[in-house]
Amino acid sequence: MPGGRLTQQERQQIALGLADGLAYAEIARRLDRPTSTVTREVMRNGGPAAYRADLAHRATERRAHRHRKAAPRTPGTPPQAHGRDAEAVREYEETFTTVFVQSGLPTMTARVLASLYTTDTGSLTAAELAGRLQVSPASVSKAVAFLDSQGLIRRERDERRRERYVVDDDVMYQSTMASARSTAHLGEIARQGVGVLGPGTPAAARLENIARFVDFVSESIARAADQAREILHTKPGTTSDGSA
Repeated sequence: MPGGRLTQQERQQIALGLADGLAYAEIARRLDRPTSTVTREVMRNGGPAAYRADLAHRATERRAHRHRKAAPRTPGTPPQAHGRDAEAVREYEETFTTVFVQSGLPTMTARVLASLYTTDTGSLTAAELAGRLQVSPASVSKAVAFLDSQGLIRRERDERRRERYVVDDDVMYQSTMASARSTAHLGEIARQGVGVLGPGTPAAARLENIARFVDFVSESIARAADQAREILHTKPGTTSDGSA
């Protein structure tokens, strides 16, 4: 299996495969590359709809150039925890960030969220985030304010009274439930339009269908989140109410 960075020709094959509607696994098989390599390449370069081989190749060359110019690690600096490959971790964080951006988050907000999710502690202070991302504290403050407003992180104080930003299983649950409530609200508003536009009219029928659809979706999301929380986050040997 070939190793090393993707060549420009391989990137062109990826672009052709995406245009033909091939799955990442099939494109990877044709290149004799791991599926994760193709997935990471596409997601960090605009996603399947926006991927361009020439732009992706130039972006990779720029990243490699910046990496070569970066100062070497100071002697005595501890290596990545658990023997991790620092470059692989950095690339993965970029991929994770790209996914968040494609879901609608601003770039800096996505970078902050990806950083929190890829720490072992699941929490960082504003100063730690600023240092980790090499950005200003003001940029971090704006990003965490947005994430907090969306229920994607929570705030807590550590033993030194510093504010920490946290992601954990419960944060994901609460965020999912907030999304379900938002979807349900859309259904409520759509159903109000039925009375305004007149029952039996084409416009009212359309809004009623929208309301029924989002009702079903929001209820399904909430039910699935509750089930997942109970099944996946309950410790072995305990019931859902916490008793042994």
